[in-house]
Amino acid sequence: KIKVKFFLSSTLNRNQEIKELGELSPHWDNLRKNVLTHCDQMVNMYQDILTELSKETGSSFKSSSSKGEKTLEFVPVNLHLQRMQVHSPHLKDALYDVITVGAPAAHFQGFKNGGLRKLLHRFETERRNTGYQFIYYSPENTAKAKEVLSNINQLQPLVATHADLLLNSASQHSPDSLKNSLKMLSEKTELFVHAFKDQLVRSALLALYTARPGGVLKKSPSPKSSTEESSPQEQPPLMRRQDSIPHHSDYDEEEWDRVWANVGKSLNCIIAMVDKLIERDGGSEGSGSNNDGEKEPSLADSIPSHPREDWYEQLYPLILTLKDCMGEVVNRAKQSLTFVLLQELAYSLPQCLMLTLRRDIVFSQALAGLVCGFIIKLQTSLYDPGFLQQLHTVGLIVQYEGLLSTYSDEIGMLEDMAVGISDLKKVAFKIIEAKSNDVLPVVTGRREHYVVEVKLPARMFESLPLQIKEGQLLHVYPVLFNIGINEQQTLAERFGDVSLQESINQENFELLQEYYTIFMEKMPPDYISHFQEQNDLKALLENLHQNIQSKKRKNVEIMWLAATICRKLNGIRFTCCKSAKDRTSMSVTLEQCSILRDEHQLHKDFFIRALDCMRREGCRIENVLKNIKCRKYAFNMLQLMAFPKYYRPPEGTYGKADT
Repeated sequence: KIKVKFFLSSTLNRNQEIKELGELSPHWDNLRKNVLTHCDQMVNMYQDILTELSKETGSSFKSSSSKGEKTLEFVPVNLHLQRMQVHSPHLKDALYDVITVGAPAAHFQGFKNGGLRKLLHRFETERRNTGYQFIYYSPENTAKAKEVLSNINQLQPLVATHADLLLNSASQHSPDSLKNSLKMLSEKTELFVHAFKDQLVRSALLALYTARPGGVLKKSPSPKSSTEESSPQEQPPLMRRQDSIPHHSDYDEEEWDRVWANVGKSLNCIIAMVDKLIERDGGSEGSGSNNDGEKEPSLADSIPSHPREDWYEQLYPLILTLKDCMGEVVNRAKQSLTFVLLQELAYSLPQCLMLTLRRDIVFSQALAGLVCGFIIKLQTSLYDPGFLQQLHTVGLIVQYEGLLSTYSDEIGMLEDMAVGISDLKKVAFKIIEAKSNDVLPVVTGRREHYVVEVKLPARMFESLPLQIKEGQLLHVYPVLFNIGINEQQTLAERFGDVSLQESINQENFELLQEYYTIFMEKMPPDYISHFQEQNDLKALLENLHQNIQSKKRKNVEIMWLAATICRKLNGIRFTCCKSAKDRTSMSVTLEQCSILRDEHQLHKDFFIRALDCMRREGCRIENVLKNIKCRKYAFNMLQLMAFPKYYRPPEGTYGKADT
């Protein structure tokens, strides 16, 4: 329900931003009305989902047999923690966690036309290649518009907060506090100004200007943007590709530059005034604040001198001016970038909104698993200083092991899963101290940038490093490696296409390698030195790369290597198949026995016995019972002949079962 409420709130906010675009010419206004009508339908849909979810009582568990239920679309399938705790008289006790969950996918919507990866690619191709009466913005430009909007929403309140802190320091007559507050205000304001340096903002301002009633350019734009010169009373001619993005306008460039520069000028006035106040008070010669622009002390000098107790009164009007200038910039930029997003929505409303819904469903399932995994990892590693340093210095690797085939419906599931896991890059965590017994995580932000607030009791919170306690955002690096292992994958390898699996594995290997590089660069040298003595990750990565390149059928060594690398990097492990019940059980039990053999001296002669025991008696067969009310893995003898040797359950534990 938390995530559905978040999506509902995001949709309502987007609708409000579209409404606040101001007056538009008839053509664009009709488009806006059409978009808002469809968006209102989406709001109603989310409200209906919330109503249905509110009726659910008791356990929040979603079984494999319920994965196609419409009212439970946003809930992950069969989400569990698989934990192995190893006790040994000779070695240190150890804990190994894997989150098992059904592949995040839109089962109710089905896979007749593929999953998100294919649907998004097809949507973008049609949008790029088909003539239509909208301005075409590339996926990169649309993503950039969303990113800038997200930055605006984060930075504007931060600047306002630091401005208020500066006034608070002024009222306390503390030179040191005043200088520190000014330093923070300067840093955040410079980030704010930098967010608008993109050329997209200028072209979007021009596009919105020409969409206003009577919007006429003072100077004809370049030939590339000549399509924008149509009369506001006429429908614009066909536009396609990036040629439709306008680039030049005397009016907009001059006015935007002036409005944009006013923020920097206002900050410079504040810096000059602080310097003057401190100098007059007999403090240091200057605030030492670093700012790219030229200071304008003349503006500060124009304010008559006041006694020391009037610091607040002298800074207050300058702070008001800064906030007013910021408000003007934010208003213009928000409107122009919302106009960019309007184009994407207007192009193919039903398709675009259904894609948004599908993406929300898949992401909701993926996010639920991630939050569980993060909290569990945090609690088990709370007193590990190396892990905590890695958490705030680099972030965490989150490795997903997929067991889906590239055949029939499971292709669509894998396409959904790949996008859902990739979207987790937009998630950051923030750890806060719990002020009550309510410790449920809180999701804030926009669809382009999510912040999950994790609450910890005071005693646990106090043990965290200062950077985390001060609210630093903690990032995750999700990667997915998939190897189909069932009989359908045999068909795909012999008669079908495995390029989707190959592409996913190659793309995610590059992401994993990128994380390893950042890890080696950012962690302290003494930590890295000890780490390299214990782990030969470079060799493991090279071995993984060779296996991905080898094109070997059902190459499960890819999954073994990826899992080993993840554990050595203190990452969070996930294992997924269609419902996290049968193939997942085979995989996690094999992983556990491999760990016992490689890390805890399990004799090779007992390996198969231990493996069969875990599958026959362990919690995995209990998980099957919980899902389908039957202690039978849903395999038959013919299917298992196609499985890799170590992924076959013992006799008597499998058979016909409704799943």
